[in-house]
Formats: sequence, structure tokens, C-alpha cells
Amino acid sequence: MTAKKAWEGFSKGLIEEVQKWGSMKQTGVNLRYMMEFGSRPTTRNLLISAQFLQKELPIRIARRAIELESLPYGLSHKPAVLKVRDWYLDSFRDLRSFHDIKDKSDELKFTQMIKMIKVRHNNVVPMMALGVQQLKKDLDPKIDYKDLDEIQQFLDRFYMSRIGIRMLIGQHVALHDPNPLPDCVGYIHTKMSPVEVARNASEDARFICLREYGSAPDVNIYGDPNFTFPYVPTHLHLMVFELVKNSLRAVQEKFVDSDKVAPPIRIIVADGLEDVTIKVSDEGGGIPRSGLPKIFTYLYSTAKNPLDEHSVVDLGTVTTMAGYGYGLPISRLYARYFGGDLQIISMEGYGTDAYLHLSRLGDSQEPLS
Repeated sequence: MTAKKAWEGFSKGLIEEVQKWGSMKQTGVNLRYMMEFGSRPTTRNLLISAQFLQKELPIRIARRAIELESLPYGLSHKPAVLKVRDWYLDSFRDLRSFHDIKDKSDELKFTQMIKMIKVRHNNVVPMMALGVQQLKKDLDPKIDYKDLDEIQQFLDRFYMSRIGIRMLIGQHVALHDPNPLPDCVGYIHTKMSPVEVARNASEDARFICLREYGSAPDVNIYGDPNFTFPYVPTHLHLMVFELVKNSLRAVQEKFVDSDKVAPPIRIIVADGLEDVTIKVSDEGGGIPRSGLPKIFTYLYSTAKNPLDEHSVVDLGTVTTMAGYGYGLPISRLYARYFGGDLQIISMEGYGTDAYLHLSRLGDSQEPLS
């Protein structure tokens, strides 16, 4: 793949339209409103939802496509980033080429189209991670990570926007399910058990650990399994999976040559008035204080990047214990998307505690600019 010039291969008319839509103001989302609106997936409501997305998605996608053209340090011209840009421009063109949605037939065709757009963008995160890795190879090793704040800020905006786009598309598509699970409104589970989601995510993480190391520490979960609150289970699963995976890896590597039994990972679920907090604790040796500022950057990873090793396969199928350099920062964005946060506290020589705060209000924190 060779680097292309800016907008090469796309018509002048399309680029002018991208710039026009990219200057428009986007609309924020609220978990409570999505839950209330989606609880009545009538033909009329689905039509209203599709008409909203037909206007909203081009704005969001155009903004990201424009940003992808003006990144510092030559990141815009890396082959992987050019591929992502092309996906965004193709999706913008598909959306703008679709006729006005007037009836149920139009709405169903539009829903199929945005479902395909969502599939097209499945590998955006690992592909952007590969682009950053391509950039790192060309950078002066004397450059300090803190000098790359512009890239960090862009990637935060970019990935947060992607979460929003996929949430909007996924919610609309899921509302067409003729047999939704009990207490589910599209992507949202109105009575989600964080203990149950944490258990499933931990089992998945342990499976990966067993596959890579041949063994895996236990994971003990503490909390009321009957406690529920409205949230998006796929978001929580992703966040807990990442935290537990990191803890399993740290403990496994610390005790791999030890005669001692590896200590378990501990997960505590606490039900607060403002937040639901999930604490993931390990005794994996902790992180040096000098390394803590780096853990939420996209240019930092403590293991070899598996994208380099598996570049010939579908990136969406690659799941390894470490290496992309985006697990923690992406998890924090998922937490912040609905008003929560992720904090890491480490004691070098002992272990690490991760505090995942999930807001009960569910107000989106995505940037609207």
C-alpha cells in the first residue's frame, strides 16, 4: 500500500460536501432518552430514528474524515491511516447518496445500509493502532511521549466519536430485533447485573490467558449478583475484560517461575448513589511511578505489538494478552462516554488497583465539536 495525496481518488464534489457537513453541529446522546425512546420501537419511532441518523451520521463521519487529513508528524499519510480515512469517506458517500427516508420500506433499506457501514468500520481501532505503530518506527527516539499530545488528543476525540457512531447505529439496528432479550432496549439492558457481566468478562480473559500461558490465576468476584442498573453490557464487558486481562498477565508473568501459587485477581462491585464502581485488584508487581503517566497514551505498550505478528489475518480476529497499546485508553473512553471514568492506582513491588466508575445518570461525555 502506497501513501496517497490528500483526498486522492475522491471527487471534488464529494470533498466539498464532506467539508460542508463537517462544519455542522452534531447532537449529543443520553442513555436515559435512548432507553425511553427505544422502549417503544413502533414503525413511527423507527422512522424518526432513521431520519435523525440520516442527518446526524454524515456530520460525525465528515468531522473525523477531515481530521484524518491533517494529523501531525505525517500520521495522516501512513498506509493504515489512509485506509481508515477511505472507510470514512466511503461511508459518508453511502449516507449522502441515500434518498430521503419517507416510509417503512425506506427505513428498512437504510437500516441495512448502516449495518454494513458498522461492519466496514469494525477494524478501525486496530488499524489506527497499526498506523500509530508505523509512525513510531519513523519518529526520532529522542522525542518524549508528552511531546505527542496533539496525537493523543486527536485519538481521544476520534475513538470517542467512534463509540458514539457505533452506539447510535447499533441501537437503531438492535431495535429491529423481533425477539429482544428480557429487559433489553436495543443495546441497553435496563436491569444489567454488573457482577454477571464481570464474571463473563473474567472467564473470557482467563481463556485467553490459558491459551497463551497454559495456566491462569483465579478471579474472585465480590458483590451482590442480584443488584442491577441500566447500562450497555457490551461496553462493560469490554472494559472489565481489558482490566482483568492486564491483571492476569501481570500476575502470570510475575509468578511464572515461582513455587508459590499465583494470587487471585479480586473484583469488587460497589453500588453507590452516584456511581456503580468496579474495582479490579491484582498482586502482579505494580507499575513503576515513572510509567503511570504513559498507561493512558496510545504510544505506550509493555509487550510486542501483535498486529506486526498477525498482519496477514483479519485484525478483528486477533486477541492477545497485550500489545496494541490502546486497551486502557479505549476502556477509559468507554467509561467516560456515559459519564463515568477509569482510574489506576499502583504500588510498585506489590500490585495494581483499577477503579472503574459507571455513572448512574448515563449522560454522554462525547465531545460535540
